[in-house]
Amino acid sequence: MGFGRRIGDRLRVSGSGARRSLIVLVVLAVLAASGSAVALTGPILVHRLGLSQTDETVLPSSPLPMLQPLQGDAPRPTAAGVAAVLDGAAEALPGKFTGIVVDPATGQTIWQHTPEVTLTPGSTGKLLTAAAALLTFNPTDRFVTRVVQGPQPGTVVLVGGGDPTLTTLPPGQESVYPDAPRMSDLAAAVKKAVPGPITQVLVDTSRYQGPTMAEGWDPADVAAGFITPIEPLMVDGGRINPKLTEGPRVPDPAMAAGRALAQDLGVDSSDVAEGTAAAGAKSVAAVRSAPVAVLVEQMLRDSDNVLAEIFSREIAIARHGAPTFAGGVQQTAAALAQAGFDPTGAVMHDGSGLSTEDLVPARLLGQLLSAAAAPAIGPDDTEFLRPIITGLPVAGADGTLAGRFGRTGVSGPGRGVVRAKTGTLTAVASLAGVVSDTDGRLLVFVLMSNGVSPATMRPKLDAMAAQLSRCGCR
Repeated sequence: MGFGRRIGDRLRVSGSGARRSLIVLVVLAVLAASGSAVALTGPILVHRLGLSQTDETVLPSSPLPMLQPLQGDAPRPTAAGVAAVLDGAAEALPGKFTGIVVDPATGQTIWQHTPEVTLTPGSTGKLLTAAAALLTFNPTDRFVTRVVQGPQPGTVVLVGGGDPTLTTLPPGQESVYPDAPRMSDLAAAVKKAVPGPITQVLVDTSRYQGPTMAEGWDPADVAAGFITPIEPLMVDGGRINPKLTEGPRVPDPAMAAGRALAQDLGVDSSDVAEGTAAAGAKSVAAVRSAPVAVLVEQMLRDSDNVLAEIFSREIAIARHGAPTFAGGVQQTAAALAQAGFDPTGAVMHDGSGLSTEDLVPARLLGQLLSAAAAPAIGPDDTEFLRPIITGLPVAGADGTLAGRFGRTGVSGPGRGVVRAKTGTLTAVASLAGVVSDTDGRLLVFVLMSNGVSPATMRPKLDAMAAQLSRCGCR
């Protein structure tokens, strides 16, 4: 089931101090509902498809309610109340549509539309990968890039350990990734540890197997900046410009990383080659990524396809599966099922949702978000899934929602109170996240559309989420 050429999710803009304050308020509001806080750390395509358009209808001038902390004892919305708000909008949508609204405090589904339909999710498919990663790793785990001794004197081996965030930028400059390890630090440690001159750098990518591009991906997406071939070693997520989230990527990320190390070591680029570290080779130096919880938040906020695919492979390795695309999605489903979620109906070909062949039921996305947003009730609950909520973009403020939910359109009421993961392919638009209603109750929603241009559907989905924010729904 394909919908043709994909487009990117990201519409990143720089946030002002006021926006950052708003983000903090929304995070605190979400966590207040749980009773617990977690201390975790193609512009052309966009223009052509009209994704920067503003909402057509202007809101009435009635004042909007102030953003307030969520109330644990807030009145519960009724199924009839939510249906009165969403049924008409859902019935009027063109193409295929499925949706669900869940009360995470009770786990009850209070609204659904064509729940039997399974649709291509776009990047909302990353929610599956995020949940499986948090179910598989400790939130403080980090990915390690190592350098070990090579087979000959003067040769070192750069061994990929699944960290795509290693940056070539010098100290004082920040890449798109938070707390990224630096190649310059790795090179300095190598120089200090290795006696004599270094004459060759070998690049070891044996950690992963199989194809580096998934079924349903377009090779043109590498130059477009949406993806790079998935290897366990890369710098700056394969970006040519480490500071540009949406910039073009390299077709050979592991070798590019090898050349970057060679440059810092004073080794000629012609002396960089593929190789495999010997078993038991002596470690020379290593650098570590930011914690897993931080990377999950980053992946969701900016819809980072590379991070999602790396997580998929690492989930497979940790669960003793094959480090391939197929192994990643199999072990992701297994992790979800083991935790009590029902992945029936989900057919994924990658971990990022970039494939046009992916299919996911709204029910599953609703289950994951509901568990992540549920109030903390004990030491064995799913509070460790909270980075899924804290990583969701804030409407009108950051990540892939920075350019949506305009101040004057019909989606305006959702600005600052909707947090959601976006999903956008050529004929795919989806929005899945949380929103607080006017009674101060947190609701989970999933809205998925296939077969219609996202330029048409995204404003409609935004408006539906915003309607929930203005509704007591009783």
